[in-house]
Amino acid sequence: MAEQRIITVDGVTLTVVIERKAVKNINARLRDTTLSVSAPNAVDGTALDEAIITLARRLLQRIHKRRVNHEEDALALVRQVVTRFPSPPAIDHAEFTLTEARWGSYSVATRTVRLNAVLLRMPRWVLEAVVAHEIAHAIHPDHSPAFWRLLRSVCPDTDRAQTFLNAVTWMARTWRDLPPVERALLTGMYDEDNQT
Repeated sequence: MAEQRIITVDGVTLTVVIERKAVKNINARLRDTTLSVSAPNAVDGTALDEAIITLARRLLQRIHKRRVNHEEDALALVRQVVTRFPSPPAIDHAEFTLTEARWGSYSVATRTVRLNAVLLRMPRWVLEAVVAHEIAHAIHPDHSPAFWRLLRSVCPDTDRAQTFLNAVTWMARTWRDLPPVERALLTGMYDEDNQT
């Protein structure tokens, strides 16, 4: 008989249907908001609970990544920004990813630009500055003075975007530690009629 429960992972509420059977591994499939899990009969409850959260998070991220890359053509964006370069490098692939480590990356081996999907929620000039930064790595694989000269020449918003991203990073790391009254003040500071 299947066990059913409700969980919330990364802000998404899911109905989990667990079926114990003669399988070697814990497997999961996500359809809409139902997570179907098959688990070995012998697996203990704690291990199963941890696996369910891990698998749910992985599947939610995979679906979100697919949706984001469907909504915005990363390669078209990169090719638009690459035209600003005096000698545009070839970029073969681009995609939005879900990563905590960085805003973007460039692979010399595959000529691929990867961009953090969170950038899509930021002002366009910030996204384009990160794209330009990664493209500049196709020419200068370091952060040398030549790299920064090139980047600033093709993207005058480079320093402004870096300041913006530093502020976003600081706020994201600090947000949970702020007293609720201060969080409420910050979220209410932006008023469309009084843009202060």
